[in-house]
Amino acid sequence: MQRTPEFPPALIDLRQVSPTMPSLTYASSQDADQESTLPLSHFLWILKRHRWKILGFISFCVLISTLVSLQLVPIFEATATLDVDRQTPQGIVGAEANRSALNDADQFMATQMKVIESDSVLRPVALQYKLQEQDMKNDEKDPTRAAARRDAPVSLKKLRITRPQNTYLLNVSYRSPDPHLAASVANGIAQSYITHTFDLRFRAAASQSTFMEKQVEELRAKMERSSGALVQYEKELNFINPEEKTSILSARLLQLNTEYTSSQGDRIKREAELNSIGTGSMEAALASTQGESLRKLLEHQNEAQERFALARAQYGANHPEFRKAAGQLAEVQRLFDQTQKNIIARVSAEFRQANSRETMLRKAFMETKGEFDKLNTRSFEYLQLRREAESDKKLYEELTRRIKEAGINASFQNNSIRLGDSARPPVKSVFPNIPLNILLAFVFSCLLSVGAALLSDVLDNTVRDPDELARALNVQVLGSLPLVTNWRMRISPLPATSNFAIDAVRSEDKGMYGFREAIRTLRNTILLADFDRRIRSIMVTSASPSEGKSTTSVHLAIAHAEQGKRTLLIDGDLRRPSIHRKFGFTATAGLSNVLLGELNWNQVLVQPEGVPNLDILPAGPPSRRASELVGAGLADTLEEMSREYDMVIIDAPPLLGFAEALQMSACIDGVLVVARSGTTNKKALGIVVHSLRRLHVKILGLVINEVENDSSDTYYYYQSNAKYYMGVAES
Repeated sequence: MQRTPEFPPALIDLRQVSPTMPSLTYASSQDADQESTLPLSHFLWILKRHRWKILGFISFCVLISTLVSLQLVPIFEATATLDVDRQTPQGIVGAEANRSALNDADQFMATQMKVIESDSVLRPVALQYKLQEQDMKNDEKDPTRAAARRDAPVSLKKLRITRPQNTYLLNVSYRSPDPHLAASVANGIAQSYITHTFDLRFRAAASQSTFMEKQVEELRAKMERSSGALVQYEKELNFINPEEKTSILSARLLQLNTEYTSSQGDRIKREAELNSIGTGSMEAALASTQGESLRKLLEHQNEAQERFALARAQYGANHPEFRKAAGQLAEVQRLFDQTQKNIIARVSAEFRQANSRETMLRKAFMETKGEFDKLNTRSFEYLQLRREAESDKKLYEELTRRIKEAGINASFQNNSIRLGDSARPPVKSVFPNIPLNILLAFVFSCLLSVGAALLSDVLDNTVRDPDELARALNVQVLGSLPLVTNWRMRISPLPATSNFAIDAVRSEDKGMYGFREAIRTLRNTILLADFDRRIRSIMVTSASPSEGKSTTSVHLAIAHAEQGKRTLLIDGDLRRPSIHRKFGFTATAGLSNVLLGELNWNQVLVQPEGVPNLDILPAGPPSRRASELVGAGLADTLEEMSREYDMVIIDAPPLLGFAEALQMSACIDGVLVVARSGTTNKKALGIVVHSLRRLHVKILGLVINEVENDSSDTYYYYQSNAKYYMGVAES
């Protein structure tokens, strides 16, 4: 038996107990891995445990879904199909007639779907069939809101526009309780869309025509101004086509330039001849254009000189032949000199003529060139005026043609968008879809109920699974006590004359058989365990009240006494004693009197009827002073009791919030902690274990009380073996 001279403080500082304390961690990393991965059987057990709740919830949801679906007003959906032909031209004449379709099918169809949902298309149909009349009635009390709703864009919530994939079809669907109204509205929207498309094109063409007509007036005035300017310029030029005049002047200028160049060469040649002859050189005279006659005269002169020399040599100076030859020579010499002078005069005249011709050609060339330059400048201005006049005329003619084409195309309503299939009043409603609603209710209720069951198990922080509890607290779970339904159904407290403990032991109820067998198993587990020394005193406590510690203490003491062992049961709960009520006697004196030194413990013992070898030390009258003397007086008393009894069992108060339990635990051989399945908080139980370990108290183990068949997937023993217990008892 452990004895400590000093006792812990009366109150427990819960702030010192951290959720991350070593006692609350798992025993090993291997255990942590095992706990983090729950087996599939655990989830199946959760579903099995809550099966009736799950089935009830599913049945309720399915039933409610069926009833609600049957009460809903049936809704019919009618669909009108629009065929969009992108190959059809937008116009009958002009560029629109030859325009090819663009490769933008998705964008085009999406645009048309938005156009169908526009206010311009929906408003005529909504007004025709009074689709928003109900909303207007709701807003009659508020004129401002009613006016705002009338001016707001029309939006039909029951309208649905879809496009079948890879098609140029648009399905206009409308839902209504009236099948005929649904068909009429769908057809009306389709027709309104076709009309609206034509109106858009007509208005666009009309607006374009109006704009172009204004531009035509301006272009006509501009064309008239440019044409008038061109005519006036032609009058100023005194000819119609300056380009032809320019070509003539250009040819003339080219001819003059050629002649002028030739005259320059001729003048230079004549000047050179004149300069050569002016030196008096015979060679220059012979080289001139007149040198041929001079050359002949020179030959005659030479012949005359030869004859004169021969005559002078033969006949002498007085001979007639001599005089004849001399006369011929003189005549030839005179002709030669005269010819030479004539050549010089003729070359000089030719030079003057060539120089005069050059001067005249240069003057004519310069005059023609000036006229050509002036005409060229005027021709550029003329061409500019003519191009402007032609451009204005061409633009005017093009714009006039466009106006005529736009007028023709505006009156042409093409059939690129047509009603492919009219809506018919449907026979079968699309809402409510009762089979689908039932199926959805079943599926979602299954998911919701199963999820709620799994979530409740995850959020459940109470004691249920002994294996998980043992790993979390590193404390052995010695046993599990099954739930006795008769005890749970008892509402009023037991009368003082009722020996409930003895009646429970003698009860023939099959639930009590399982409970008694669980108590016997717990007893043997404690007594046969391999501890350091024999256990002579046990304290039974719990984390909180009403967890079954007193009942466990009573039945554990009875089970030990049934073995023929002397057993002492002490009611240590001085604040709310209950042992005397369970055995049906009145406790006028007890442990409180012993602790106060008023009586000896042997004087207040009570021996219940029907349970030999069992003595009871009741708590006695409540006393605050006695509670404070538990640590000082209980240790010696327990030492004395252990010498006379084989086992001393103390029913201690709950450990959390009561100092007596901690003081008692320092005086006994081992502590048995009772937890109530489904009620005791795991954290509170961890604080109890941690507090006991701080005092170095031997914790025998945990006992889980009020275990039901569905408390955990490991609880199956007692209910499954109840018939076996009953059979053994009957035999």
